[in-house]
Amino acid sequence: MHAYRTHTCGALRAADAGSTARLSGWIHSKRDHGGLLFIDLRDHYGLTQLVFPAGSAAFAVADAARPETVITVTGEVVLRDSGTINPRLPTGEIELRVREIAVQSTADTLPIQVAGHEHFPDELRLRYRYLDLRRERVHRNMMLRAEIIASIRRRMIAQGFTEFQTPILTASSPEGARDFLVPARLHPGKFYALPQAPQQFKQLLMVAGFDRYFQIAPCFRDEASRADRSPGEFYQLDFEMSFVTQEDVFAAIEPVIAGIFEEFAEGRRVDPHPFRRIPYDQALLDYGTDKPDLRNPLIIRDVTEHFAGGSFGLFAKIAASGGIVRAIPAPGAASRPRAFFDKLNEWARAEGAGGLGYITFEADGPKGPIAKNLEPERAAAIREACALAPGDAVFFAAGKRDDAQKFAGAVRTRIAQELSLVEPNAFRFCWITDFPMYERNEETGQIDFSHNPFSMPQGGMEALNGQDPLTIKAYQYDIVCNGIELSSGAIRNHRPDIMIRAFEIAGYTADEVEARFGGMLNAFRYGAPPHGGSAPGIDRMVMLLAEEPNIREVILFPLNQQGEDLLMGAPAAVPPARLRELSLKIDLPPQRKTG
Repeated sequence: MHAYRTHTCGALRAADAGSTARLSGWIHSKRDHGGLLFIDLRDHYGLTQLVFPAGSAAFAVADAARPETVITVTGEVVLRDSGTINPRLPTGEIELRVREIAVQSTADTLPIQVAGHEHFPDELRLRYRYLDLRRERVHRNMMLRAEIIASIRRRMIAQGFTEFQTPILTASSPEGARDFLVPARLHPGKFYALPQAPQQFKQLLMVAGFDRYFQIAPCFRDEASRADRSPGEFYQLDFEMSFVTQEDVFAAIEPVIAGIFEEFAEGRRVDPHPFRRIPYDQALLDYGTDKPDLRNPLIIRDVTEHFAGGSFGLFAKIAASGGIVRAIPAPGAASRPRAFFDKLNEWARAEGAGGLGYITFEADGPKGPIAKNLEPERAAAIREACALAPGDAVFFAAGKRDDAQKFAGAVRTRIAQELSLVEPNAFRFCWITDFPMYERNEETGQIDFSHNPFSMPQGGMEALNGQDPLTIKAYQYDIVCNGIELSSGAIRNHRPDIMIRAFEIAGYTADEVEARFGGMLNAFRYGAPPHGGSAPGIDRMVMLLAEEPNIREVILFPLNQQGEDLLMGAPAAVPPARLRELSLKIDLPPQRKTG
């Protein structure tokens, strides 16, 4: 017999009754029923109930052992009485009647409990992450992550992609976030950077002729934590393809993403591919965001013209000054009590808005503060524009274009939540396309890139030379699921002349472009194929499929919100001798005085 186990703790079944088995695992929970001691023994694979008769040598050892002590037990597999069968466990028809027990490792008193569903502070969970990872939900999330990554690899290879590994120690890249820097001991005063993404390397692979690349790529960005973004590092499905159009990229990756979500949906609905394509400008108009949650059925409408020159002075003034008025429908809300509208008004003020105006459409006509001060024909036009029926209401967001669009999107989300309109148990995907190539910097008045500077402008050199830069669209696209951006991508600018001209419009000289991006430009001068790709976030896909609100719940050893590893004690001070070896001196900022 094997020294530690003949079976795992998830393997024994009724057919094994009468046989001798040996199991090893952690004491998950204990129950003393007088003459019998019951222990649930846990390993990676499941739970098996152990039973220890009172008075036996094994009983005394088991009774003294704390939860999470590691033991090996040997005994007879027996069927449970019909009244004690546990249908929730695969092993629920049997138990192991223990004859022998050996303690492999004794557990101290636990700082957090593994059994049960008690909530513990994040600081404790991260400091004792190895215990937290034993807990059922967290353990299940990590296995889901591993299975998703394995499935992604199979699907990408089936699509004709080849996996390559790009460098971790590299040069600083223009990805837009702060780099993590690594001092180069052999080159005093110089630093490597950890890659924010393998962007330049994967494009160079296309120049090198590899055609279809992918990688489960670690990426490093020195940026703040959010619920859907881990500080420090994250993983993405990085891929790039040669000789492709935008639609070719979509056609290659959609079966992979749809397939992953279908495989792990567990009964939830998944959009079939091809996914919806929504131009950027249309997304802002209809949803107030370029990350729309399509489970929400509400569509925003522009009603600026119906207030322009009208008798409702506030909105008429906004329209006259170049602002906009957006209408957000609220089906069936007219019958809600006044408290419903007051609550939304208070929420709007907390969001920084002056309030949240509305009109209710009842059987005898429009009602509410705005309706009292608006011509009936204008109220009727708003009702028609929003396709409202008697019993419906409509809310308004008004102001400068960018502010009003963003606030309308927030109102759309809030109303759908309040009215329980968000579709449950579904994954709804879309591509946001046709991003603007440039935008005007409000502070400087200068033209800046609005998204990825290495994207191919629609219309190429002709557009750069002949169009108002603010009207130029780029071959840039995002894939969005349930209001969460999974990735950005683009058809790349593979022509040095177009790249130099594109940067010139944004205020860069040719010499500056050569100095900053000379490696890629030089590669392109030796023959570069048209190419494009994207990089869906692994962490975010797992978070969605696991239905976790915070990305930390699907990462093995996450940092806290301050970017600290409480388990390993990082970041940490470095001894002076090590700093001298790296030719570094620490110049700490002055500490703030307190008291």
